[in-house]
Amino acid sequence: MNAIRIDGKAIAEILRARVAWEVAVLQEECDVTPGLAVVLVGKDPASSVYVKTKTRQAEAVGLKSQQYVLPSSVTETELLTLIEALNLDESIDGILVQLPLPGHIDRLRVLEAIDPAKDVDGFHPYNVGRLAAGCPALAPCTPLGVVHLIKTVVSDLNGLDVIVIGRSNIVGKPLAILLGDAGCTVTGAQLQTRNLPELCRRADIVVAAAGCAGLVRGEWLKPGAIVIDVGINRAIDSTGVTKLVGDVAFAEASKRASYITPVPGGVGPMTVAYLLANTVNAAISRRGLSLVTDRDAASGQPASEMRGVRWIC
Repeated sequence: MNAIRIDGKAIAEILRARVAWEVAVLQEECDVTPGLAVVLVGKDPASSVYVKTKTRQAEAVGLKSQQYVLPSSVTETELLTLIEALNLDESIDGILVQLPLPGHIDRLRVLEAIDPAKDVDGFHPYNVGRLAAGCPALAPCTPLGVVHLIKTVVSDLNGLDVIVIGRSNIVGKPLAILLGDAGCTVTGAQLQTRNLPELCRRADIVVAAAGCAGLVRGEWLKPGAIVIDVGINRAIDSTGVTKLVGDVAFAEASKRASYITPVPGGVGPMTVAYLLANTVNAAISRRGLSLVTDRDAASGQPASEMRGVRWIC
């Protein structure tokens, strides 16, 4: 068996096109251009590249994008003052503070300072609580992207056994909630979990998000399983070249899985695409906008994919 690669780049491109269409309709019907503010503290190379990618893609879909680059010596008070100003700025619909932050800044205090209605990362405790309670909320981007990728290859998630390896607040915990809401039976696991290989062998879907290169081996998988690799790790190959690898031993897993995401090019592009989608959703929600369509809402299609959509402003 040779697994089919789930092309996150191509799927993210479709999602970005949908977001661009939504932005264009908002501009035409309501004179609204959603705004995204990205705050970067320090000069971490990986974070800098990631922020530039987010800003570039935001502008490409028509969002108003603002970038704030602060020195690593910025005080917590100064950062909180900027966030408060962005909270009060009605032209800004989404606020993202790039993590990690320098050690002298309280990460949780910063995240809690962001207006939950503008929390497009979905990290504010208010949104986390609403997500856990099954209420509408801005959910974290990577879990949304993972669920989207899974739904491109399986139409009905009801009753499927899923193992999520990794219990971070950013990926593992919210992803388990989203998959449970979709009808899956979810096992939450981590590096210390006993009998991890055996648990994986029972799973229809394996999501690896533990931050451990090559953790999931091919022999751990049920034949035909769907494998979603969230891990991003730097490794040095036999020639001394540094490359990005996931939490899954890709070559081995590809021989047993039915579908698998590559690293890079799998989950990563979906994370940025859902940041853009969350910004548009925040703009809609904050303004109390609604949709009317010329198609039956009971069709089950997302409103943004329906024809004849217009905004009530």
